[in-house]
Amino acid sequence: MLQETTEKSDDEWKKVLTPEQYYVLRKKGTERPFTGKLYYNKNKGVYTCSACGQELFSSDSKFESGTGWPSFLDVISSDRVRLLEDNSYFMHRVEVVCSRCGGHLGHVFDDGPKPTGKRYCINSVSLDFKGAEEEREEEKAES
Repeated sequence: MLQETTEKSDDEWKKVLTPEQYYVLRKKGTERPFTGKLYYNKNKGVYTCSACGQELFSSDSKFESGTGWPSFLDVISSDRVRLLEDNSYFMHRVEVVCSRCGGHLGHVFDDGPKPTGKRYCINSVSLDFKGAEEEREEEKAES
């Protein structure tokens, strides 16, 4: 399924994102570990891109990695993210970006637990959280 894209100019992104969101999502920055608003979140629901609202990760795939950033076993659907080669800082990593808006989310590593063996290490500032109760209310409103 083809995803609708969200395109904005740099100035438009600066108007709708906080300075920290802009730094991480648009300039590929990283928030300090253990400081993110969603790092300790254990509620059931869905994690969305904080720039465009696309659903990315389920709370069912979140796990405690001890790295200081929210970590997930997998994405909701492979078409929700793009994986890009990242050779910055003299390292080889795989960058994770939102497929809708191109926002930098974090990186994925091959050192996660089973069954996927993946660790999507995602900046908390790149995410919003929609609790299970909130999802049910939205479903009711749509029907």
